[in-house]
Amino acid sequence: MSIIEKMTKIVNEGDTAGAEQLIHDDYKFLMHASGKTLTKKDVVGWVGMKDVKKSNVRVLFENDEVGFEHAMVTFNDGNKEAVMSYYKFKDGKVAYQETGATKLPK
Repeated sequence: MSIIEKMTKIVNEGDTAGAEQLIHDDYKFLMHASGKTLTKKDVVGWVGMKDVKKSNVRVLFENDEVGFEHAMVTFNDGNKEAVMSYYKFKDGKVAYQETGATKLPK
């Protein structure tokens, strides 16, 4: 299973222990939609909230250094987005992530 596939499974299951293991301690997550940068602690907490489900996940490219993914994301409040993600890997873990999101009708 690829790193991106593991991350998808962790997010969809709300697996905070898995997130702790797969996310590098130096992790930063840049969210273009809001301009916010999140830390590992922020994202592990968010995963535990089980606020989002990813579907139609397509790994567009992945190697030992980087990965690109496109997915449909549905939040518990009914909001939906098409999300493009860029990942950087370090030591076999997710060290950096950027997302660009397009809101979709509910």
